[in-house]
Amino acid sequence: MNHLKGGKRPGSGRRAIKIDLAELEKLCALQCTDQEIASFFEVSVRTIERRRNKPAFAEVMDHGRGRGKLSLRRSLWNLAVKGNPAANIFLAKNLLGYRDVLSNEHSGPDGGPIPIDSRPDLSKLTDEELEQLKILMDKAHRLPHG
Repeated sequence: MNHLKGGKRPGSGRRAIKIDLAELEKLCALQCTDQEIASFFEVSVRTIERRRNKPAFAEVMDHGRGRGKLSLRRSLWNLAVKGNPAANIFLAKNLLGYRDVLSNEHSGPDGGPIPIDSRPDLSKLTDEELEQLKILMDKAHRLPHG
């Protein structure tokens, strides 16, 4: 028994869904996702994923995606040549390695290190304030920990 055909009679089983490769290439040129491509052809995403395993299908997809990227690059380049600041900045950063540098340094008194002391200074508290603090701490230690 041949389980690959889907039935006992020759040619029986599920028919292959026709996907127009010219349309597929156009969709890939627009950088459509597998979900969008599947929706366009009214098939499952899994069908697109399986077909991509076939060299001819994958080649059409790669060619379309490449054409789309080339078109986008050409458009971006034209904007930069015409003086578009955003396009120029983007290309300078991505092609020339330019980058923004921000300094986020902090310092303590007189430019020295930032003093870090996790213990509170209790020397300025009155005896009454110290007694209130002790009562609060005792209460806190009696609370259930959860």
